[in-house]
Amino acid sequence: MKTVTTLNGLRQAVDELRSDGETLALVPTMGALHEGHLTLVREASKHADHVAASIFVNPRQFGENEDLDAYPRQLARDEELLAAEGVALVWAPTPEAMYPDGYATNISVAGVSDGLCGDDRPGHFDGVSTVVCKLFNQVRPNMAFFGEKDWQQLAVIRRMSRDLDLTMPSVDAIHGVPTVREADGLAMSSRNAYLSQEQRAAAANIPVAMAEAREAIRKGSEVAPTLAALQAHLLQAGFEKIDYAELRDADSIGLLDANNGNARLFVAARIGATRLIDNIAV
Repeated sequence: MKTVTTLNGLRQAVDELRSDGETLALVPTMGALHEGHLTLVREASKHADHVAASIFVNPRQFGENEDLDAYPRQLARDEELLAAEGVALVWAPTPEAMYPDGYATNISVAGVSDGLCGDDRPGHFDGVSTVVCKLFNQVRPNMAFFGEKDWQQLAVIRRMSRDLDLTMPSVDAIHGVPTVREADGLAMSSRNAYLSQEQRAAAANIPVAMAEAREAIRKGSEVAPTLAALQAHLLQAGFEKIDYAELRDADSIGLLDANNGNARLFVAARIGATRLIDNIAV
């Protein structure tokens, strides 16, 4: 496995991997890898001759007073995990390499970035869209793999790729991989490491409350009181604030007041200093 930190080094490494016409898959990450990330790598390895992973804590997707400085950075450990999975290339640029002095371009995707985390984290999806577009152009993969835990992000990236006619990868080559969960159902996240033992126990109520709400909606219960009950469940469990608990269309991310057959339930909740998100199909 090779780790590169400069764009020239990346281009040389990618050319070497693709010299015989072999395919390359990209798994973009912000590091602090866990089993969810490694699942993406394993899925990518089923579809491509080589797998590249990027490790970059993108400052442009963090808002004011968010956890940019506290976000865990553990490159050496991440490299060990990726090497054990057979990853061929790690792209680990510095912020200065990704955004050189004078950088002035921003990508904004309307519609699917509205609501949910788009409302609660202004500018977040502009940062995501910009860095992912740059990663696609830098690594030039044949395909890319993202976790479905960040469903709205996945929708934004697919729309961006379609609208900008990106060919590496095309929208059809952007793979969503089902959320990997802990034994108690909590979605795996690098931010779970922030939780105290008591908070971690309380966090397990998210998948429980979501499953209860999904079952109620499937049985015909009205959406508004069902979501109100979900929020009450989480607040009683110890969460201080519910950013959102909403039913939305899986493709358009449009708000729903009834199950349309393509609905997903989205939740974001705060406990202590940690914000956790999750979503499930209804």
